Amino acid sequence: MRHRKQLCALALAALLATPLTAGGCGGSPPSADTPEPSPATTPPEDLCTALITKWGRQIYDAGKETYGDYQSMGLSNGQYTILRDTLDLARAERKRHGADAGRKLIERQARERCEERYRHGEPSGGPWV
Repeated sequence: MRHRKQLCALALAALLATPLTAGGCGGSPPSADTPEPSPATTPPEDLCTALITKWGRQIYDAGKETYGDYQSMGLSNGQYTILRDTLDLARAERKRHGADAGRKLIERQARERCEERYRHGEPSGGPWV
């Protein structure tokens, strides 16, 4: 019991010796002159490319002929069009030059088509078009 009291006394002494700050985690509180770091954002063409490539590979490698529901994939109608067109081209490429050639085409087409789609920022008609 005596050991427990000593341990509690040491913990209390350490807690009281530590200065409390506004943030509660140490360091000095942010000043009004220090700007808050902004969150990192992914450019829309990179996000589009990642989505098209992900779904394109998944559908292509599974050998599926259907595409699924674009909304459940998190795609806009325009992105879904890119996916369908890209998969059609990749399937034709697979017949001519093999599966790896089709996969490479998916990556290339996704990048090119998404960069074109977002060349001026958001596509005309809004992000879900």
